[in-house]
Amino acid sequence: RAQLLESGGGSVHGGGSLRLSCTVSKGSYHRDCMGWARQVAGKEREIVVGVDDDGVPRYADAVKGRFTFSRDNTTKNTVYLQMTDLKPEDTATYYCATGERPPRPWYDRLRYDSWGQGTQVTVSS
Repeated sequence: RAQLLESGGGSVHGGGSLRLSCTVSKGSYHRDCMGWARQVAGKEREIVVGVDDDGVPRYADAVKGRFTFSRDNTTKNTVYLQMTDLKPEDTATYYCATGERPPRPWYDRLRYDSWGQGTQVTVSS
């Protein structure tokens, strides 16, 4: 499995922005099997963006239009999640994820078998 390291979390007021970074190292993974997920204590981890089999990022309805997935095309192993217009309900621990692109949809947690340690995002009203 790959190793992933996230950074960039923090605390912001509602309407603010943050950019999360994730660097993938070691292990085997498919570069088009990348995603970001978030989890609130006591709730299931949800995929907020995932790169589909056609290489296009897909977004959960809750973040569509506010979050943007991108990739560093120079290093090839760093991805980002730009988050704008943050809302208190975006407060969660955010995880970067990757895998070897099994035949599962981008929003399925089982598509990903390697996860980072998580970075906390807190949005105050």
